[in-house]
Amino acid sequence: MTGDIKNFYTSKQVCKIVGLSYRQLDYYDRTNVLKPSVNSALGHGSRRMYSFDDLLKLKVIKKLIEAGVSLQKIRKAKKFLEENSEKANGLLDVTLISDGNSVYACSSDKSIVDTLKSGQGVFGIALGKVYEDLRGDIENHFSKTTANIREMENVKTIDI
Repeated sequence: MTGDIKNFYTSKQVCKIVGLSYRQLDYYDRTNVLKPSVNSALGHGSRRMYSFDDLLKLKVIKKLIEAGVSLQKIRKAKKFLEENSEKANGLLDVTLISDGNSVYACSSDKSIVDTLKSGQGVFGIALGKVYEDLRGDIENHFSKTTANIREMENVKTIDI
């Protein structure tokens, strides 16, 4: 998988790539934090399928949770980002800054500095960096999977 981004990912792949447990992923779906955009679970035996954008959102959600932001605030931030994703520079130029309570979306260096000057920000998440890291995580995941398959193909079975 050299540089290509797949069209969809299974729950198992999402958990490994993003670093979530299956329980967390299931909880996010059931509580509408993030529903899979390719294929929702429609009952026992159906498979959730996630897009690259879903993985990107999950990675940001994970970072916000690790920083102590509540799910209610994360839902609001996610809604704002989805509503504003079509603007000029897109979301890759946005940096999320938070004090663990509120989340601020800054789209320029000046707005980041202004937010930090007010003493509000404690941590920041540059969405462009998250995007690049996710691409690397996906490539790494699939190169390991491919290497394991090749290794298994080289093992010869002996009938005794």
